Amino acid sequence: MINQKILSRPRRNRKTDSIREMVRETRLHPSDLILPLFVVEGRNLQIEIESMPDCYRLSPDLIVEEAKSAEQLGIPAVALFPALSDLQKDHLATESTNPNGLLQRTVRLLKSSVPTITVITDVAMDPYSIDGHDGLVEDGCILNDPTLEILAKMAISQAEAGSDIIAPSDMMDG
Repeated sequence: MINQKILSRPRRNRKTDSIREMVRETRLHPSDLILPLFVVEGRNLQIEIESMPDCYRLSPDLIVEEAKSAEQLGIPAVALFPALSDLQKDHLATESTNPNGLLQRTVRLLKSSVPTITVITDVAMDPYSIDGHDGLVEDGCILNDPTLEILAKMAISQAEAGSDIIAPSDMMDG
């Protein structure tokens, strides 16, 4: 083993506040966060999600209040996830492209009530399909190309409603 005496220990990474700030590993700030919100039809509704303690499905009016609170805390964005009743679901995810659907109405309400918050929506068929799949299913197989047509219409519907960012959850080929 080599035994060398260290004559000095360079501490330049800790010399000043500004250098310490520049070389620090990680800083988590509210501006780095996105608040996920689960939206349901109704008014003044807060329904606990059993599988996620202390998380709730909220009606659009309460979504607005949550978004305002998030913005006051410095959180710049919300991601919306619709929770539809089975009566609104079908095999073609028809409600996903409805310009007056739950998600689209909630986006418009948010953009008019909290115009500075970034609204993120999700292109995903599972909240709208009766079988819970992210694509059209026939004889146990996903129908890729017909699914793509629905996903494109869904993205357009969300953009027209005012979504700032559209997240492509459904990863279909093409």
